[in-house]
Amino acid sequence: MLIQIHMLQNYAPSNLNRDDTGSPKDAIFGGATRGRISSQCLKRSIRKSQTFADAFKDEGLLGERTKQLPKMIQDELEALKADKDAIAAIVGRVPEIGRESKKKNKDQEVVNEPDEETTSETDGEEIAGETKQLIFIDRKTEARPLAEKLLAIFKKVGPKEWAKLKIPEITKELDPSVPRSIDIAMFGRMTTSQAFKNVQASVQVAHALSANALKTEFDYYTAMDDNQPDSEPGADMIGDVEFNSCTYYKYINVSWDGLLSNLGEENAAIARRAVPALLEAAATAHPSGKQNAFGAFNLPDFVLVEVSERNLPVSYVNAFVVPVKGYSDQSLLTNSVTALSTYASRLSQAYNLEAQRAYMSVGDLPFMDLKAKPSLNDLKQWLKAQLPTQ
Repeated sequence: MLIQIHMLQNYAPSNLNRDDTGSPKDAIFGGATRGRISSQCLKRSIRKSQTFADAFKDEGLLGERTKQLPKMIQDELEALKADKDAIAAIVGRVPEIGRESKKKNKDQEVVNEPDEETTSETDGEEIAGETKQLIFIDRKTEARPLAEKLLAIFKKVGPKEWAKLKIPEITKELDPSVPRSIDIAMFGRMTTSQAFKNVQASVQVAHALSANALKTEFDYYTAMDDNQPDSEPGADMIGDVEFNSCTYYKYINVSWDGLLSNLGEENAAIARRAVPALLEAAATAHPSGKQNAFGAFNLPDFVLVEVSERNLPVSYVNAFVVPVKGYSDQSLLTNSVTALSTYASRLSQAYNLEAQRAYMSVGDLPFMDLKAKPSLNDLKQWLKAQLPTQ
């Protein structure tokens, strides 16, 4: 089963996701420059959303992406009542985890591309007591078993031999556990360490692209010293920031079978909760970039959900190959929905794309021959009813 989510979201002037120069990210599409929000940014906003926290945090079903693995293992060892000297010896080796696979075999396949949601190595200065890599870890199902296994190896070889062991010799003995957190199961994990298992993502998130051609603008600003005497007029700081305003098309797909495989068949009930939560989080979570300066908290005006038995992901972004424009009597958003409806109808007919579809919209925004759901909650309930019960 495949679940696909399509959204149109109009953002007020903002700089939600910037590049290394501080400019809002963009891309060339259909021969025109478009506004862009990276998939990594969108995934992080979903993963760190209040929706996910409310649904899964108390159950320990959310992973943590951190360099603080040594502290995490220390906490678990202390909970296991391990000897202080053993704790110190074990924790002292933990920062080496992730370095054992720098030289990969030429024939080794990399399962996932590293991105913001996967384990990645930084080029910055190392800090004592931290791993060099960001480790995406499930505290509930991975941290405690990892601590137990490290402690067992330490007791088996003794303090002197432990200090001599190379880190690959340690990690190959760990028999890593399978993570059960929702975000790792959805967004995947690539790791260079034998201490953790790679997880193939069951959710794919496209870079959001604007339906309209991009027009970048600049905000010139000054700041005044509140205590500056009136006799000394003038700004004490000047600067500028780039921003834009776009109607973004967002696309997400979920492999139901992949999600079940990652979570384990015994956790099917959790998977049935996770998919509607993903829909709500994708609709309500916002990138945090320069929100204090712009406050661009605009919800999607259009959300379409498709459920099909055939595992054929189809993005409708080509509906906007020709940039959409707004007119005095028709908004950019309304024209974007019209373009999406026309293109989706034609593509579905051309390729016989059979799917169960439902959508919600703010205002009277017709789509294909469907009747709009009154609210996002109604759309979530519809989606939940489409999911297998066993």
